[in-house]
Amino acid sequence: MKKMILALAATLFAVASWAAAVDANKATDAELGTLKGIGPAMSKRIVDARKEAPFKDWADFMARVKGVKEKAATKLSTEGLTVNGKTFGAAPAPTQVAKNEPRVEPKKAAVPASKPPARP
Repeated sequence: MKKMILALAATLFAVASWAAAVDANKATDAELGTLKGIGPAMSKRIVDARKEAPFKDWADFMARVKGVKEKAATKLSTEGLTVNGKTFGAAPAPTQVAKNEPRVEPKKAAVPASKPPARP
């Protein structure tokens, strides 16, 4: 009996977690509105921005949807919003070096190869 209850609970949990994910590129206005933090105005801004072109990633989403910056993106992602199936990762994007610019490595302190002989 305990195994059956555990199996049922696990199944319900899996269904609930699967149903909670809402992709910004695929969700309807109503589906977006089910997420905490997205009201009718935010939902309309997301759908309108998406009409121009699908969102490439979270950076594109934040740039095109007014009112969504890093803090809001973190909250929305926690509530189940995804962009192309990915949750928001607040790690800074790696800096890119232009192709024509040489990469400058920091200089290391010179270390003597051997100790100088002791003087008497």
